[in-house]
Parts: sequence; C-alpha cells; structure tokens
Amino acid sequence: MSSTESCTGHWGQADLYEQILSELSALSKPLHSLTVEDLAPMDHFHARGFPATVELADKLPASSEQCLLDIGCGVGGPARYLAQRFACRVTGIDITESFVETGNRLTALVGLETQVQIELGDGQRLPYADDQFDGAYSQHVTMNVADRAAFFAEACRVLKPGGFFALTEHGLGDTGNPCYPVPWSLDGSGSYLIPIDETRALLEENGFEAIQIEQTGARYLSGYRAAVAKAEAGTLPSFGVHLLMGESAVEQMRNAGRNIEEGRTCPIQLICRKRR
Repeated sequence: MSSTESCTGHWGQADLYEQILSELSALSKPLHSLTVEDLAPMDHFHARGFPATVELADKLPASSEQCLLDIGCGVGGPARYLAQRFACRVTGIDITESFVETGNRLTALVGLETQVQIELGDGQRLPYADDQFDGAYSQHVTMNVADRAAFFAEACRVLKPGGFFALTEHGLGDTGNPCYPVPWSLDGSGSYLIPIDETRALLEENGFEAIQIEQTGARYLSGYRAAVAKAEAGTLPSFGVHLLMGESAVEQMRNAGRNIEEGRTCPIQLICRKRR
C-alpha cells in the first residue's frame, strides 16, 4: 500500500456531507443562512481546530487580490476562513475524495464559490504551474507525507518568488516514537514524523529562506487536555472535529497530549518565503 492509499484510507468516509447536514439540523442551523463561523467548530480539521487557524492567519502576510494554496485542505474550513478574512482567492487540494466533494458543497452553502475551489490531488505532485500562487500553507498534513523533500519542493515550485509558505505540524520529539492511536494515524502506518531541525534543513534545501519556527506544544497540550476532559464529563459538543476522527477520537486526543507531554512529539508553527 502506498503512503497516499494509506492516508486516504485513514481519513476517507462515506456520506460525510450528509453527516454534517444532520448535525447542523440537530443544532437548528438553517442552511440558507449558514456562515463560515457556523461551520468552524467542525471544518478546521487539524489540531486545535479553528483557534489554530486564526493564530496562523494572524501571522500571514496575506491580502486581497492574492491567490493562496491550501495543501491538504481537508473539508476546506481554513480556505473559506482565509478567503473571507482577506478577501482573497484560495485553491485547496486534498487526496481524500470525500473531503473534496464535501468541501466544495460546504463552500457553496456559505456562498464562497467565486473565491474558494477545492480539488483532488497530492501535495507531493501538485497539478499547478510554476510561480502561480502568492502564498501557500499546510496545517498538520506533513505527518502523513512520506517524501517531505518532494512536498516542500512542490510547494516552492508553485509559489511566486518571495511568496510565503506557512506550516503547522507535529515534529518528532527527542524521547521516542509516538504512542498510537493519534489523529493522523491509528497504528503508526502512514505516519512520517521528522525532527524540527530536519524540517528546517529540508525547507532550506528546497528553495525557502527566512524560516521562522515557533514551538506550540504548550498550547496544543492544553487544547487536547481540555477536549479530553469535556469528553470524559460528557460535555463535548456534538458538532466538532471529532466527528471526522471516528470512534477512537477521545483516545487519539489523549495520546496526542501524552506524546507532547512526554517529549515524543513537538508541535510547531513556521512561516518562510521562497527565495527570490
């Protein structure tokens, strides 16, 4: 099984759009007036969800008239949020067919079809021309990317000179491999964590500079602990990213926090630029 097949098998699920509509109906959310904020608890499908997207967006040098690329966009929550916040255009790409279909349908529900388009494809082989985008970002995707050098090289290739690239991921910590299941892998298959220094080196080798890295482990640990505590108390909201994580969602979040606490993983947020 290829890494792509492993990843799509982990994330893909049937009838995802209908599941989301069912949850929205249970919350009495009318579809004709649905907003980006209404979807935010569920459609930012990465660690810490919507708050992490907002924190990243606060650091991005994005502006109107730009065209951005979301690599590994999931169901498109960040793409819709950035398009609305910056009045820009965002193209999303993901290897999971159900995410692409669901993402485009959700985009239509909130009326952002002219600004956001989600397509099926692989971040290690991007189907775009050289120097096409003003900026790109990828949130908690690279843990499932076997060829990190190819991923970074492709991101660099499709960016205009000087264009920005932002990344969040769980880096490999100093004390050993992660305990599974975690949100990106149930048993370790399809998981390709690397140390922070290696991430920096690969970015430099593949055309990036001005690399700024922030370790975000404390915030992520706090987020995982809070979610697990709510789940154990029976107060976890029904509409959230755990909808996309399956029956072991709580165990995944518990292990994700444990891995940070024990130094097995080291979450980071970084921003850099393509060399001119």
